[in-house]
Amino acid sequence: MSTRAQKWLVSGPPLVYLLVFFAIPTLIMLLASFQYPGEYGGLAPLFGTGDPDELSGLTFESYQRFFGDAIYLGLFFKSFLYATATTLFCLLLAYPLALLITRSPKKYRDLLVLLVILPFWSNFLIRIYAWMIILGPQSLFAKGFNGFVGLFGIGPLPLLFSPIAVLIGLVYVHLPFMVLPLYANLEKHDPALLDAAQDLGASSWRRFWRITFPLSLPGVYAGSALVFIPALGIFAIPDILGGTDGILVGNLIKQQFLDSRDWPFGSVLSMILTLLAILFVGLAAWFARRK
Repeated sequence: MSTRAQKWLVSGPPLVYLLVFFAIPTLIMLLASFQYPGEYGGLAPLFGTGDPDELSGLTFESYQRFFGDAIYLGLFFKSFLYATATTLFCLLLAYPLALLITRSPKKYRDLLVLLVILPFWSNFLIRIYAWMIILGPQSLFAKGFNGFVGLFGIGPLPLLFSPIAVLIGLVYVHLPFMVLPLYANLEKHDPALLDAAQDLGASSWRRFWRITFPLSLPGVYAGSALVFIPALGIFAIPDILGGTDGILVGNLIKQQFLDSRDWPFGSVLSMILTLLAILFVGLAAWFARRK
């Protein structure tokens, strides 16, 4: 078998998969974003039947609606803030954990990694509904939290159906996606570099910032992309834990497709969300190449 045939044998199936399940649906979504909404929902036909009252063809109406109302831009900004906060909290929690796993004895590393991915063994929705019980007003956690903040003169705070609950759920769900890339990167570091720096008189803090952290930046960028992109468009967690005030752009897209049945406007929101995700991936790749 020739080298070229071997390359196509290896790269062909992933390319076909991306073409069928990403490129073609994206093109369909792009076309739908320029169509009129159907009379009873869905999409109006591209080619009319001759009825003067029937809307058909292509239009910029849905894009004009999006850019003409600041509430939609504000919702994207709100989703961006939630995704950014989720990424930062995941990084702050995942980095020490990944470092701890890396510096643990080899016989315990597999077990620790298994504990990180253990939540994936249960259903996503079951885990989110479990947080409803944990954050509920009658739970021990909520009573203990409000008792603690009450010592500082702060009144009882509702944890469930609040921005705090949404952020907790987002961090909980996406934390393993930050831990695993960081661990995969930190495990490859040569400990001789730290030993050499220690011999030259560098403190542990200086060794971390001058050696460990710069070498781990590819893992940081990969983990940030894996957390930020799904957090930007997620809708289940805000629906369950956020209540009416927790709506994000993912909830709006779901509402347009399933409730309002305004598929063109839902397609516009989806295309803009996709472009933002691609932009973020491009920025992460650019920063990684610079480093």
